Amino acid sequence: MNADPSYELSFEPLLPQLLLERALASHAGRVAVIDGDSRFTYAEFAARCRDLAAALAGPVTPVAVLCPNTHETLEAHFGVPMSGRALVTINTRLTGTEIAYILEHSEASTLIAHNDFRDAVTAATADIPADVEIVWVGSEDYERFIGEGHRNPLPTLTDERALLSISYTSGTTGRPKGVMYHNRGAYLQALSMVGHFGLSPATKYLWTLPMFHCNGWTFPWAVTAAGGTHVCLSKVDADEAWRLIDEEGVTHLCGAPTVLSMLAYAKASDDIAARRADQPLIRIGTGGAPPSPTLLERMRRLGFDVTHFYGLTETYGPGMICDWPPEWDVLDSAEQARLRARQGVPTMISTRARVITADGDAPADGWTVGEIAFRGNGVMLGYFKDPEGTSAAAPDGWFRSGDLGVMHADGFIELRDRSKDVIISGGENISSVEVEQAIAAHPAVLEVAVIGVPDARWGEVPAAYVTLHEGSIATAEEVIAHVRYRLAGFKTPKQVYFGQLPHTSTGKIQKFALRERAWAEESSRIRS
Repeated sequence: MNADPSYELSFEPLLPQLLLERALASHAGRVAVIDGDSRFTYAEFAARCRDLAAALAGPVTPVAVLCPNTHETLEAHFGVPMSGRALVTINTRLTGTEIAYILEHSEASTLIAHNDFRDAVTAATADIPADVEIVWVGSEDYERFIGEGHRNPLPTLTDERALLSISYTSGTTGRPKGVMYHNRGAYLQALSMVGHFGLSPATKYLWTLPMFHCNGWTFPWAVTAAGGTHVCLSKVDADEAWRLIDEEGVTHLCGAPTVLSMLAYAKASDDIAARRADQPLIRIGTGGAPPSPTLLERMRRLGFDVTHFYGLTETYGPGMICDWPPEWDVLDSAEQARLRARQGVPTMISTRARVITADGDAPADGWTVGEIAFRGNGVMLGYFKDPEGTSAAAPDGWFRSGDLGVMHADGFIELRDRSKDVIISGGENISSVEVEQAIAAHPAVLEVAVIGVPDARWGEVPAAYVTLHEGSIATAEEVIAHVRYRLAGFKTPKQVYFGQLPHTSTGKIQKFALRERAWAEESSRIRS
């Protein structure tokens, strides 16, 4: 305990679950969550979160969650931290083998899983030696678990730098890395999203962004901090999203550029947008590559105001924002599209971002390319059980993003290329090394290289370049099926090319040569 008498007076640890306490005190009777036919006020939602916490309290091992965007997943974002345990949200598109790795690596001893993923969970738990307690969502099991009158005492939590959650992301080594979030970072990032995205008690936030992805960019805590309403959507269905926009009065949502495309060209879009013509614009946040000018114009006509974020799992999602000044509104559409292509400036809780070259900081000339680097409250603690990986990612106290960009004179950063062997397809990170290892296990394959190639719908998709053993035969369909059996479907190559691969003088595959060929007609290798 700090002996300074002003300490207790002027300091309160920044814990994301405290944002629910504030919402409860201010908005107890207002609707917090809409999930299908279920509606919960803030009083009801807070009670359910506390019941979950009481049921989980005691062990100190992490709690994993394998669920779509449902109220149970929202409850886990508050109940698990209240219990003093770390939260591990798992990508619902992963295979049993991939889930097993995350459960074992994270040392999770409890798994809250939706019935829809029972087969994957059965396969996963068969592959790991430790017993994992499973609580099923979508049946009475979860309701019994939180309603059995558990009265386990909740711990007193005071360390804002303590581990809050572990988010797994594809790494260049092929194995996913466990990115550790701390309480302070999540709390401040949530408040940053409140400010940048204009959240308020009038907010109706539609969950088109997966909550498993960077803890939903911290929006479970951000929307709650603002006293807004969470509108759950278990899977991205454009027609259902438009129905909820229309009937629930949605004001905000987030998603990959693919989600924007789905909404823009859904059958119901024009009719519902016409009925909403006199309503305020819906704020929509998107990450990764900037949407095309054509898509931006279409979204504007449909009543959306698009905000462009950029970041990584290691930066709690958005680490930078294209912070659009009103002076740019008078510019012509071509100039606006050029400016929107910039990834932007650091969020309000971040220190400045850097563009680092071999000689130091790149000049702000919009031309000199360097690697984008971050530090500050909005950066991870490190990689779970991987101090070497952490040191390599932040060799001098600055986290290296693996993305290459330029610094403009006005302080805005613009991406130019990616230096990591990570493919970002429809908002999902895919390790090219992981896909290569899966393909290399095929008996006919001698060597393989996987890169991201342009795709009109997903931005980029994996493509495999394969050399077969002499005398061996394999088809593209066989290679794809071979990968699909081992990895999640979105990681399978969409194209397979056979032939000799280009090599350096030392025998290394020249991936850059394959990329040059694949992207020759594209203006940028960061593509929406």
